[in-house]
Amino acid sequence: MLRLNEIKLPLDHPPEALQQAIADTLKIDKEQVVNFTIFKRSYDARKKNKIILIYQIDISLGPEQEQRLLEQNINTHFVRPTPDTRYHFVAHAEPDFPKPHQQRPIVIGFGPCGLLAALVLAQMGLKPIVLERGQNVKQRTKDTWALWRQGKLDTESNVQYGEGGAGTFSDGKLYSQVKDKRHLGRKVLQEFVKAGAPEEILMVSKPHIGTFKLVKMVEKMRAEIIALGGDIRFQHKVDTLHRETTDTGQGKISSLTLSNGDTLHSDHIILAIGHSARDSFQMLLDQGVYIEPKPFSIGFRIEHPQSVIDKARFGQQAGNAILGAADYHLVHHCPNGRSVYSFCMCPGGTVVAAASEEGGVVTNGMSQYSRNERNANAAIVVGIDPDRDYPGHPLAGIDLQRRLEKMAYQQGGESYHAPAQLVGDFLANKPSTTLGKVTPSYQPGVKLGDLSQTMPPFVINAIREAIPVFDRQIEGYAMADAVLTGVETRTSAPISIKRDKTFQSINTQGLYPAGEGAGYAGGILSAAIDGIKVAEAVAQSLLVNNVNS
Repeated sequence: MLRLNEIKLPLDHPPEALQQAIADTLKIDKEQVVNFTIFKRSYDARKKNKIILIYQIDISLGPEQEQRLLEQNINTHFVRPTPDTRYHFVAHAEPDFPKPHQQRPIVIGFGPCGLLAALVLAQMGLKPIVLERGQNVKQRTKDTWALWRQGKLDTESNVQYGEGGAGTFSDGKLYSQVKDKRHLGRKVLQEFVKAGAPEEILMVSKPHIGTFKLVKMVEKMRAEIIALGGDIRFQHKVDTLHRETTDTGQGKISSLTLSNGDTLHSDHIILAIGHSARDSFQMLLDQGVYIEPKPFSIGFRIEHPQSVIDKARFGQQAGNAILGAADYHLVHHCPNGRSVYSFCMCPGGTVVAAASEEGGVVTNGMSQYSRNERNANAAIVVGIDPDRDYPGHPLAGIDLQRRLEKMAYQQGGESYHAPAQLVGDFLANKPSTTLGKVTPSYQPGVKLGDLSQTMPPFVINAIREAIPVFDRQIEGYAMADAVLTGVETRTSAPISIKRDKTFQSINTQGLYPAGEGAGYAGGILSAAIDGIKVAEAVAQSLLVNNVNS
């Protein structure tokens, strides 16, 4: 089979034009172009009035003809053999696993990282035990809606904690910038499709799912893990990881104790706790696990009418079904060395309450698969780093997050309403008192005022500098009626739990830090990929004498 790259056609091309373009690329008769599939479709919208679709095509023509075509195109990258994107398991357990000398692996956390780690372990016959502090996804959804509709926060079941992780209440983006030579991302997408995701996520360049579809998919993937011998336990919060000191002075995991007092023994524990498990970070530090602070970002959510973004990005093609709701990614480097950028852009979505601790306000963004809500929203944030902004100890970044979230809670009226300000007023440095044409989507509601009271001055100044710059890239970005809502503090974990080449903690054997909470991912897909990698490392350690190709 051959992979054809960069086949370009106009946005409005007829279906038969693709078949002809394939024939033209290979210099063969159109009638021979029969057995082909679209591997990937993207678009180039740099020229709004001339948007181009770009295809990657897999085509089967028979071994002899394919070899001849490869030889003819040896000096180009347009025609190559189709790579093998199938997933190959690194090991398989015997049917009677665990044997008397073996212990079942434990996965702590059931977000995208823990979910894929547990699924792959189960598919290899290793019957993992999954411990999730929050609720199953159906109950968790009810608890989350209670905050959004009634201002009632459940600190153990919310946007951050529970089955599916923080990614469940997001845009459901399924693309990342991680290097993926083994096509592990393809494995993730295939598992999602098997669980009910639309098949088009395997083909489009920026796939997404949306919250409602994610909920149903997570339930199906949980059922498969259980059917393969896995054990998933909700409302099981880990209180302590027991770390012993070896003869070499290094630590070693032996067991864990739950908040209900139960103790489980395992020497292979995957730590996939997400970026907001602050009490768990403190526990790990107290137990001697090596943790260091790392950079993250803070700022606000910004909302515009989706129609403004569509028009700015797609011009007269705004509303085209293939293009869908437009997204954006913006970056501005300030003269003082600070950087402002858009993050987690949610086309046709809503700004959501994402608090996990009482007395704090946190915002995030969410979209459904249809992306047909009135507003577009994105985080607009400023990068910060430990040396300059939160020195002192490994968890100082968490202390900073808490201070900002508490300040936002107070500015919002201490009812989980969020402080908000119109962009025009924010740029003019005056409080907002009335809304304009943009209705903020955040629930349970917003309180208009002055956002400069919720962030350090350097953040306010940087964002004020960046918005007019972004307006030159996306016309209407600085519109006076656009709404800023605070605060965005959970862009990523402010800590990193360092690991070695075996994916184990650098000072604690048997502990496998993974995903966003450990500082090794930044979204659903990258977290899921990391979960697979860590599961493979656990399998190779458990089954070192039973490795299959």
